[in-house]
Amino acid sequence: MENIELKWIVLALAVAMYALVIAFQEKKVWFTTLTALITVSLGTLFPAQIFSGDTRSFALLHALTALINWNVLLIYIGSMTIAALFLYSKVPAKIADVLVSHAPSTGIAIVLILAMTGIISIFVENVATVLVMAPIALSLCHKLKLNPTYFIVGLAVMSNLEGTATLVGDPPSMIFASYAGYSFNDFFVHNGTLSIFFIIQAGLLAGCIFFYLLFSRNKEKATVETEPIISLVPTLLLLALIFGLALISFIQIDCAFISGLFCFALGITGVLWYFFSQKKTKSETWRLIRELDWETIAFLIGIFVVVGAISETGLLADFAAFLARITGGSKAVGFILILAVSIAISGFVDNVPYIIVMLPVAGSLAENLALQKELFMFALLVGSCLGGNLTPFGASANVVSMGILKKEGCPIRFTGWLTICGSFTVITTACAAAVLWLLWA
Repeated sequence: MENIELKWIVLALAVAMYALVIAFQEKKVWFTTLTALITVSLGTLFPAQIFSGDTRSFALLHALTALINWNVLLIYIGSMTIAALFLYSKVPAKIADVLVSHAPSTGIAIVLILAMTGIISIFVENVATVLVMAPIALSLCHKLKLNPTYFIVGLAVMSNLEGTATLVGDPPSMIFASYAGYSFNDFFVHNGTLSIFFIIQAGLLAGCIFFYLLFSRNKEKATVETEPIISLVPTLLLLALIFGLALISFIQIDCAFISGLFCFALGITGVLWYFFSQKKTKSETWRLIRELDWETIAFLIGIFVVVGAISETGLLADFAAFLARITGGSKAVGFILILAVSIAISGFVDNVPYIIVMLPVAGSLAENLALQKELFMFALLVGSCLGGNLTPFGASANVVSMGILKKEGCPIRFTGWLTICGSFTVITTACAAAVLWLLWA
């Protein structure tokens, strides 16, 4: 079988996989795993036509060692474990209580809570952030007889917005770091230029202003019942994670898994603390571990293999060349094209597989136009992560917030969500994109 024929077979498999993932979200791990297994089998049957090497056993070995980014997976496992313990500690709820009690009005208190939600989601998974902040928001709304719709929707979109800011914020950031070779510190400053963290903060500031205009009419002083903090240990572990990753960025160690092993070790430390210090039973400890987002881990493994195969057959390079022809050599057209397409697609499709596919394309397109790769790769991150706010099913946190509102007797329809979040998405993305252009164009 000729290489070009096999290339299109791999592409057809990937397209079918993505279509099934979109249509049947609850079964996405099955589809990605099956496609990865078929791809590896093709690589075994037709050596060197998909993967490198010329032995029949090499395809599986190559997939396990070269295509699956175990460092990213270890970082994700460790950070989401510490995030779960951080929420258990009640520290986020306590911080929110303090913000509400010291704010001069309800409107400002709501904006502060939304800003804090975004900041927490820099380090904590978005759905978990929404779930821990929602009771605070609902309590405030019940006391002041406010409709909770805007507040709960705000929790979702603000958490989605900030997830891209650091290496440990969300899987897309970890995937980007893996592809671009970014350390934790590179998310703040890279090659002497302010990086993605500060670009995203422009979106956060715009989001805060957006919600302040919505809630500024609420002038009453709010009060809430405070919850006691269970322990500061998870907070210390979270700080150790942040500063440890920053320190590792400065240390030249010949180990590709150093960041992942560090995060994983901290996660294990947290679980041991939970079991022994908090005197939890084996069943309770196992429940904590079991309820972590293992589905995303399995999903990423399959995606890494399939997209790796697509890249190694040359399809992504072909697509980058096609986009370069469309842009006509204009960096402004390429920038707007990547940004707009990313917003549109991420409003309806999981941004993780999209980013994995498009990062090499954006990087290659920038190189073809003799530009800094960051201009297009950051545009991809901004558009795909902030674009997830566009529709109620663009991100998992959005779906969760809709469920909360339905339970509260305030269901929100697709058009209602679009009315609120359409303008929010355009404003926040435009502000972040403007800062990105000024810094990297």
